[in-house]
Amino acid sequence: MKAFSFVHAADLHLGYSQYGLEARREDFDRAFSELVDKTLELKPKFMIIAGDLFHNARPSNVTLENAIKNFSRLREAGIPVLVVDGSHDSAPNVVTSTILNPLDSAGLINFLPRHEGACWRMPECCYVYGVPNFRTRRKTEEMLPAFMDKNKPTPDPSLFNIFVFHMALELSDLNPPYMEAEAPPELIPEGFNYYAAGHVHTSYVGKFKTGLLVYPGSTETINYDEAKNEKGFYYVEVNDKGEASPQFIKLESPRKFVVLEQDFTGFTASKITELAVQLVKNADQEGAVLVPVLRGTLPAEASRADVDIAQIRSAAEKALLVHPVILLRESEVPEAVVRSIFESEIEDLKTKSFEYFMQIFAERYSPEQAEKIARAAVNLIEPLTKKQDERVRQILEELVQ
Repeated sequence: MKAFSFVHAADLHLGYSQYGLEARREDFDRAFSELVDKTLELKPKFMIIAGDLFHNARPSNVTLENAIKNFSRLREAGIPVLVVDGSHDSAPNVVTSTILNPLDSAGLINFLPRHEGACWRMPECCYVYGVPNFRTRRKTEEMLPAFMDKNKPTPDPSLFNIFVFHMALELSDLNPPYMEAEAPPELIPEGFNYYAAGHVHTSYVGKFKTGLLVYPGSTETINYDEAKNEKGFYYVEVNDKGEASPQFIKLESPRKFVVLEQDFTGFTASKITELAVQLVKNADQEGAVLVPVLRGTLPAEASRADVDIAQIRSAAEKALLVHPVILLRESEVPEAVVRSIFESEIEDLKTKSFEYFMQIFAERYSPEQAEKIARAAVNLIEPLTKKQDERVRQILEELVQ
């Protein structure tokens, strides 16, 4: 086989207006432009994007226009882009479909699962096979074997074989605590030299089956708890013996996040507000996203609602945004509230629970998202108490779709 090189990126999340800000949507576009700039400098034979190219299946016109411009630059340079869908940009249903289909039809990308055999070949170099994303573990375990049975992977021992997918594998040293593994390792076929993965937002390289398992991580910050992760992609050189050397290429354009985590156990709400404001002022810097994470246990009778979030948010002068995350615990629920809950009928319990959930989720999500999650949480109460597992599963699946 001939030596060659390729770029492996994932989780670009184009079109994500994080915190409702147009500036953040532009940040994700900027990171993609830098990725393309660096790819053009490296001159690989092709690029792989292992899912979540877009933040949703039908991005806005401005996001789509910028993506088309960048894909056109790669096409003009003769660099094919091989793509699989992710949990965000997979088709929500047959009717809606995904924007990846028309981009594939226009020749700007090669949407691997859409093509015969779900594969792409470069003569004397490599065989690339890609599978779709099925969103949940249950659907993955049911539908991935069926997909591979219909589109049988046929790695060629004389070539370098690449398996492209977007899911978290059940490996002890891989999954972050907030992410559920979507597939056990035994679902992934043998015979590949490089497993080009997406979905986990932290870069990772490790031995897996007959080759390397590689996650490049995201190109911008999706959640504040990823702020310390370097953002970038892998440039992979493969020699004529089929040995791969992945090199992580750091992106410089991603916006800076500053996470300010502090324990406020025992402080009153007014004192917490005062200290958090000072924390933000001390960390203020041009264009950054400041995330004060307030932890600890409040004194008896104190409430999270008494912390002045608006004052904390307005404490910075130079930052793009201050996004407080309130993880304070109230030390105890008053006896009268406990009694009222246990003496309530189920409908009364649902009403009180919804109000409580809304208060909690509104501190971290937009009003629309908070309401959606709160309603799902309330709807779980009755089937959980009655051990209706199928109904619980249905509610959770509807929530993530």
